[in-house]
Parts: sequence; C-alpha cells; structure tokens
Amino acid sequence: MRKLYSVFLLPFFIASVGCAPTPDVVSGNEVKDDHWPKAGITYEIFVQSFYDTDGDGIGDINGVTKKLDHVKDLNANAIWFMPIMPSPSYHKYDVTDYKEIHPDYGTLEDFKKLIEEAHRKDIRIVIDMIINHTSSEHPWFLEAKKGPDNPFRDYYVWAGKDTIADHINKKQTTLDSDNIRQWHDPGHGDEFYYGFFTGNMPDLNFDNPKVREEIYEIGRFWLEEMGVDGFRLDAAKHIYPDDRPEDNHAFWVEFREEMEKIKPDVYLVGEVYDMKEVVAPYLPGLPALFNFDFHYTLLESFEKGEGMLLAQRQKEILDYYFDITDDFIDATFSSNHDQPRLLSSLKGNEAKARQAIVILMTMPGAPYLYYGEEIGMLGEKPDEHIREPFLWDVEENDTGRATWIEPKFSTDDTVIPLAKQKDDPESKFNFYKEITSLRANDRVLTLGSLELTDLELNKTVMGYERHHNGEVYKVFHNIGDAEVEFDLDDQDYEVVYKHGNVDVKNGKISLAAYESVVIK
Repeated sequence: MRKLYSVFLLPFFIASVGCAPTPDVVSGNEVKDDHWPKAGITYEIFVQSFYDTDGDGIGDINGVTKKLDHVKDLNANAIWFMPIMPSPSYHKYDVTDYKEIHPDYGTLEDFKKLIEEAHRKDIRIVIDMIINHTSSEHPWFLEAKKGPDNPFRDYYVWAGKDTIADHINKKQTTLDSDNIRQWHDPGHGDEFYYGFFTGNMPDLNFDNPKVREEIYEIGRFWLEEMGVDGFRLDAAKHIYPDDRPEDNHAFWVEFREEMEKIKPDVYLVGEVYDMKEVVAPYLPGLPALFNFDFHYTLLESFEKGEGMLLAQRQKEILDYYFDITDDFIDATFSSNHDQPRLLSSLKGNEAKARQAIVILMTMPGAPYLYYGEEIGMLGEKPDEHIREPFLWDVEENDTGRATWIEPKFSTDDTVIPLAKQKDDPESKFNFYKEITSLRANDRVLTLGSLELTDLELNKTVMGYERHHNGEVYKVFHNIGDAEVEFDLDDQDYEVVYKHGNVDVKNGKISLAAYESVVIK
C-alpha cells in the first residue's frame, strides 16, 4: 500500500489597481537563434477554447493549424497543448486512450498535419502527458476493478478497507488538488483504490514494471510516430507519495533516460507545485520546471508595493538551482490554466498587467504565455472560467469562436476581440507583440544572467541587472502608484527599452507609476 501524502501550502496573493503607460522600444540586439527551450517563449493553448473550424462549438486541431501565424505574431517558439487525448471530461486530464486524439478535436492525421505545418514555421509542439493517473473509464481500470485476480489489477494501487480506515478522509487540500478523499470504493466495499485527485482519476502503480513499460511506449508513440518535441509532465511530484520523494526523483531520471533514447533532444517540463527545496531534486529527471514562486511573488510584489521582493527571491531560487546543476530551464509564467487570469488577479488594473509582462520578458528564464492574455482575457475560479473561449472577432463576425461554455468573464462587453485590437497600435495585443519581440531579439535579455543592483532605490522600485558576454543591462520597474526618482552612478547610459514616458538624464531616472526602463 502506498503511504499518505504530506503537503506544503504555498501562499496565494492578489494585487490591486492603477493606469497604463505606453511602451516604447528604442533599440535592440538581434538574436540569430531562438534559444528554445533554454530561453525561448512558449504559448499555452486549450484547444477546446481556441478556434472551431467545423461549427460544433468546440475548438479543434485544425483551428490551431489555421492560427499558427497568431503564435508567430507573439514571437513564440513553441506551443504547449493542454490534454488532447480522449477523455470523458471537458479538461481531459483523465485519459481513456493514450494513443489517440479526442474526437472533438480531430484525428491523429489532423495532428500530424499540425506538427508538419508548425515545424515548417519553426514552432515546436509540446503536449500534456498525464501519467500519474488514468481515467476511471480507461480500459486498464475497467479490467482492474473486476477483481484481485485480473491481470490489470496491479496497474493501480489497492488497499483493504480495514487497513486504510483511518486514512480515507485525512488528505489536506493542496494548490494542485482540492480533493479531500483519496481512497475510493469501486463498488464492492472490500478493497479501495487510490486516487490523489478524484475517484475519477485512479493513480497508476509505478512499482509495477509493466506500468512503466506502458508509459515509455506511450512516450515513444508521440515522439517517434507523431513527431512531438516534448512533454509537459502533469502532477510530477505525485508519481509516488510525498514520503517517497527519492522514488519520485529516481522515476523521472529513468523516464528522461528512456525518452532520450527515442529523441536525444526531447524537451521535458515538469509541474512540481512546491518550494524550491522540494522542487530542486527533480532537476536531474526534469531539466525544465515551472516556477510557481515567480507567479505568486510577482502578484505579491504588486500587492505590497515592494519592488525588490521578486528580484531578490528569483535570484535566490536561480542561485539555489544552479548550485545543483547548470542543466536547468526556468519555466516562468504570469498565469496559466490553473490560476486566475493575470488581469483578474490584478483587479482589472491594466497598467499593472502590462508591467507584469514587461517584468516577465526582462527577467531570465523560458517564459510561458497563456492563450488570451495577449488580448486581456479575464477569468477566475472555477477552472472552466479561466479557460473560456478566445475572442477572435466581434461576436457576429466570429465564425471560429468556441461556444462550448457560456463565458462569465471574457465577453464582448469586457474584452476587445483580436480583430479590433490588431488595428489599434496602443492595444494589448500590439503591446504583447512589441514586448515579446524585444525579448526574442535581444541576446542580453534572452540569455543574460540575473544580478541584483547595488543602487539605492525607492521601496516600490524593482532593480536588477542582466549580464551576458561582458554586456550589462540595468532594468528598473516602478511597481508603485506614485512617481519616483533615483540616482544612477556616474556612467553614461543608453536606453534600450522604455515602458512609458521615462526620463533618464543627468545621472537620474524618473519613473511614473508602473513605468519601466532598460538601460545599458
């Protein structure tokens, strides 16, 4: 029997309100290679809500193929797809067939064509791989629950009712699961199966070598036969319980070795929702890991008006990881499919939301963008309302808009559709194009290390340096709602980028509310 999990609860932060300065790119330093995955941009798509080509109200694979130029407009080097395999749920995190495409989304042939077209445009494809659990409707589980003698029984984790009586309802909620009950009765009353997330998602038993063989074969199928470039590994810390962390770490090392036998440059990014001391031991198996601290500290910084909070914490995290290995990819993000959308987290404050992306794009790492953020989509829990349909055009003209859900937050009344934003040079979309272009076309911002500034700064100013091949950029963000002024050193500086009407002269910088500047 697997033992029970212990949990670490991270804080959740929400920030407040202000006005938007206008960005202005002044100069750039051309990058000849996109540096993905180490430092490139990845765009996350929920296919169901992206673009519908067959009129059934559900986004599909062909819709993504049709909109690949939109991904290119945002200077993204890769797409991460939320689950695309058959599943009984709208979110598809409970898989019933690991070697198929959900019929609502299209066919394997559609997906192959997407990959071919994406690769032709130099866009890599990363898919969600959900191997911690299957659907309770997966053929393996349907067989397993028939009885102890079934050959698939040991694909899952079982325990006698009496042995787990004291543990059935003892799980605390975590940021990646609000489920309390983790042992579930399949209907016979004598043996229960383990499902960390829900009873509809029974956990696989990775102590069984046959399960591992199945998973490695699934990886081979998608990498070799379909041609994907890598996997986002869901719930990576839950392969085994938290009191078996060494087994978790060892599994991912083995998984990486098996995948690299198939595709030596395979990209693997893991979801390990925890503090750095818990996350770090996963690095040998999962060289890319999502930086949840970045997301939450970014919001906390705005809430508290403490400029150096994020820079200091990010420096501490990166130094900690790089002391362990330099084979590390810091997957940063400002929002994703599990967190409230950025503009909603910032209480609708457009100035803060724009500056948050400036911060994301001027920090080191490999940043992820969540679909719809570039047009200012809104969304709060429950999760389906963080995943509402993309607004391509005004409703009467939007033939590709998904209609599988009635949107609560992102509607024509609250969000300006993409078609209208394209014609407005001051729009959110054109701002995203500009700031992602700055990031993609400047080697120092793409590849530079992070160092903290030694200047005396106002409390609301975030200051840091980016160092690369002897070149140094100084970056400053005023995350407060009042103008600040501070002294530079005696050197002369050139403005690389300014967000707002920033004044840099006579050895001083003046930053109005939510303005940013990069100088060299």
